[in-house]
Amino acid sequence: MLTNIDIYVINKVREMRNTKNISQVTLANELGISPGFIGKIESNKYRSHYNINHLNSLAKIFKCSPKDFLPEGPL
Repeated sequence: MLTNIDIYVINKVREMRNTKNISQVTLANELGISPGFIGKIESNKYRSHYNINHLNSLAKIFKCSPKDFLPEGPL
């Protein structure tokens, strides 16, 4: 089961991806993972989520800090 923090991070990454007009396929290629995995992460049907290494790689892609994917305080 996804936790509140998992859902927050997933939504934040999706929001940033959409803002930059980056497709799931392009993001997956940048991360070196399968496009299907991004689809599973962004779907409510699966328990897939980003890990801390993904967040570090995403920060490089989006040119931001890994903390930009996290909430200001605990959920």
